[in-house]
Amino acid sequence: MPHFDFVFSFALLAAYLCGSIASAVLVCRLMKLPDPRTKGSQNPGATNVLRIGGRKAGLLTLLGDMLKGFLPVLAAKLYGFDNLSLSYIALLAFIGHLYPIFFRFKGGKGVATFLGTLFALCWPLGLTLVSVWLGVASTLRFSSLAAIVMSLCAPFFAWYFLGTQCALVISVMSLLMLIRHRQNIRNLIAGTEHRVGKTK
Repeated sequence: MPHFDFVFSFALLAAYLCGSIASAVLVCRLMKLPDPRTKGSQNPGATNVLRIGGRKAGLLTLLGDMLKGFLPVLAAKLYGFDNLSLSYIALLAFIGHLYPIFFRFKGGKGVATFLGTLFALCWPLGLTLVSVWLGVASTLRFSSLAAIVMSLCAPFFAWYFLGTQCALVISVMSLLMLIRHRQNIRNLIAGTEHRVGKTK
């Protein structure tokens, strides 16, 4: 376990607050689009914004969600925290996205923020998981299934690149992401999940 001194505690808080910024809601407000929490899948994430607002809105949301995970971890890395401490900072940024204090603790599913944190923590790990996501999404055309497979693979790749302790922290992130995708899992089993490129 990392030592919880003032600087590390501040880094954890800052990561959570940064993760709590809802890129989807802000992008939709700026572009005068419907609130993503009330349209489509009602998920404030890049995929839903893509459906209701088009590619530009979806891309901006994706970038914002990745950056709010990437920047806190990168800043902590530049400060000199070790990988285990960085893993906890990544976890807090991720939790901020799932349960944002600024938006009544109702956030998205965390895919882009998850990837953003891992790119900053260990870019080969982030690149490997993006490759997994792209492979599944491009082959089977299910964004949710790609995220589910990626989250299942993440702890194993994290163990390979970062060791057991970091992998355990990242496993918590993977479990949370699977929980957030539980309705998608039900839809996939029932055959009612929407494919990439189709609108709801």
